[in-house]
Amino acid sequence: MITTTTTTKLHYHFDQVGSYLRPDRLKKAREQFANAQIDKQALLIIQHEEIKKVVDEQIKAGLSAVTDGEFNRSWWHLDFLGQLGGFEFYEQENSYKFYGANTRTTNVRLNGKVHANFAHPFFEDFTYLQSIVPTGIEVKQTIPSPTLVIKRDHRSDLWSNYYATWTDFLNDIAQAYHDTLQHFYDLGARYIQLDDTTWAYLITQFNVNRDNLKEREKYEQLAEDNVYVINKALSDLPKDLKLSTHICRGNFKSTYLFEGGYEPVAKYLGQLNYDGFFLEYDDARSGDFKPLSDIWHNRQNVEIVLGLLTSKSADLEDEKAIISRIIAAQKYVPKSNLALSTQCGFSSTEEGNVLTIPDQWQKLALVKKIADEQLS
Repeated sequence: MITTTTTTKLHYHFDQVGSYLRPDRLKKAREQFANAQIDKQALLIIQHEEIKKVVDEQIKAGLSAVTDGEFNRSWWHLDFLGQLGGFEFYEQENSYKFYGANTRTTNVRLNGKVHANFAHPFFEDFTYLQSIVPTGIEVKQTIPSPTLVIKRDHRSDLWSNYYATWTDFLNDIAQAYHDTLQHFYDLGARYIQLDDTTWAYLITQFNVNRDNLKEREKYEQLAEDNVYVINKALSDLPKDLKLSTHICRGNFKSTYLFEGGYEPVAKYLGQLNYDGFFLEYDDARSGDFKPLSDIWHNRQNVEIVLGLLTSKSADLEDEKAIISRIIAAQKYVPKSNLALSTQCGFSSTEEGNVLTIPDQWQKLALVKKIADEQLS
């Protein structure tokens, strides 16, 4: 059955970032497709069957909004960006270096003016997901933030080949995203999450360049450009479209890219017109809760989703310690505006984090138990 559309933005005290570990059957099918051993239709049949299973598991876990587990993609971001109008895939010379692992060399670069692609495969994927979700359960669509284009190697350094001004480039990025979000809405989407590693990158740069005024000004301008593009993209969209963001520090094979508390970017996050913020708070790298005041910014309809449990490890957190942190966060954000999740998804790329599929459901069961007891 197709899920009914909502007329109000729903608040869930138990929520999720959205990616799940790929089952071996899906991994094998994707490998066979890459090697021309099966065709696209054969891959799609397996993909759909595995998505149906992960949707059923999410509902069984008690989630009120479900995703396709990102089973339709290899990367959390590149599969979307590479098929947005004005971009193409390419193989870069060096991969991204995480703390403990290197990614593959696939990347995306600008090859024309940026625009929405209404034939983007993510729309068809969304329509399939919507068709299998029962009434009373909301579909949650995840895509990367438009900030993943701004000042990002060949995604933006070729802008002058196609634009007279930097502002024109930013405006087209914003318009492409606005049109994309509107099209998802027209297809029935009422909950979309924009995943974003840019703010964690800026946290690192602000901290590294604390005493270097010239460098800080460069990153302050980048932060302002990010706010401009995001808010322009989100402007004048339907009022019942819930838009959240996940501020990520990197998630590849249980490793990470960035560290540092939210204080350097909190004032910028507080300007973003999102309805919800998924914030990573699973370890000491995330800093304290004090910046929550500026991020929430006394906005009564904004949710702060605390990612207090890690998706990088199967180890189950101590319930009392998590409860204590939820109580501590209420000093800065009212309980009614708080929710709980893992700090990130379980498989931001198809490689997945270092835990098993049963482990991920055990982790979510713990998130639900604590959220039900403390935030409902």
